[in-house]
Amino acid sequence: MRRLRACLGAAAAVTLAAAGTTALVASNASGATAALGNRWYAAAPYLMPLDNDPPDPAAIMDATGLKAFQLAFILAPNGGGCSPTWGGTAPVGSDTAVQSMINTIRAKGGDVSVSIGGYGGTKLGQACADAASTAAAYQQVITKYGLHAIDFDLEEPEYENTAAIKNEIGAARILQQNNPGLYVSVTTAGTADGTGWFGKQMLLEAKSQGFTPNNFSIMPFDGGFNGAASQTSALTNFNSILQSTFGWDQATAYAHEGFSGMNGRSDTGEIFTQADFQTVLDYATSHNMDRFTFWSLNRDRQCSPPDNGGRTSGTCSSVAQNDGDFAKYSVKFAGVTPPTPTPTPTPTPTPTSCKSAWSSAAVYTAGNEVSYNKHNWKAKWWTQNEGPGASEWGPWQDEGAC
Repeated sequence: MRRLRACLGAAAAVTLAAAGTTALVASNASGATAALGNRWYAAAPYLMPLDNDPPDPAAIMDATGLKAFQLAFILAPNGGGCSPTWGGTAPVGSDTAVQSMINTIRAKGGDVSVSIGGYGGTKLGQACADAASTAAAYQQVITKYGLHAIDFDLEEPEYENTAAIKNEIGAARILQQNNPGLYVSVTTAGTADGTGWFGKQMLLEAKSQGFTPNNFSIMPFDGGFNGAASQTSALTNFNSILQSTFGWDQATAYAHEGFSGMNGRSDTGEIFTQADFQTVLDYATSHNMDRFTFWSLNRDRQCSPPDNGGRTSGTCSSVAQNDGDFAKYSVKFAGVTPPTPTPTPTPTPTPTSCKSAWSSAAVYTAGNEVSYNKHNWKAKWWTQNEGPGASEWGPWQDEGAC
């Protein structure tokens, strides 16, 4: 799942903080602002801030009305260690590039969540010794950026590692306790049955630790899906899994369920169009689901040619679209109507002034200009007493209205 994320890494890291450090504050030196409503964090699409030709978030906000972005991905350092980096390469502690992007978003009234994990790479749950040290590493990210929301993207190969998943779920529980009001989502692979064996084991780990995030989201793509009907079917099946795992009724399960799609052509060649997104959005809103997001804003633009030669790209969708088409579905999920593009006004032509009026008594030679019946005319050759427009083969050439 999300193979394009892992192969195109990112950048940022930080000094290790003690486990269970200070609670989230509303404003600090790293530029934190008052939190948005949770619905915006639930609607935030993924954006790689340092790879995959990142789009300008300010332009996206202006064009679509989007206010929240899910920045991806936090990993352990490629060289080893239990400290947070962007994509395994750029320490969070010394980051200025992502911070600058966050500042831009917040200056326009928006905010970000940060996603940890993703497909591939070494996750902190794998590298850190236990849940407490894993939480301490993530706390550095929360404190650095003044976060109000965080996403645990638990998928291959990490979710096949029982110890790593125990660390991740334990860390999520600690962060939830130590940062009151923190919005926490957990994202994992989707299958036709809802989620696979490893996804179900992750849910059982959460139950055993007494951890309930704002939502558990599945990614119904890269698994033989075919359009929106197969995705909503998977969401229905996942709802049943949540009910049976946690003892929830259907409505409670939907209130803790999320969807994370892939716009356009998926890694395995599935196609999800704007119409598919609308169908899943209708399903999510009608069932009062907690989250609707997608991978990714880096891909929310048309390739050249539009189908990208039948290939999947990390920087465009491989389907016909306008820039920001898919982001608008997230905006709708947040309960906001996307702005209507302002049409380019058609310039009013400057009226052409009329030449001197044609006279039946005058002699005209080639190139002479006159006006007649509110049109200008140019003589093609010598003429007298031949009215303009009498014949298209005559001596006059129509130069348009005046």
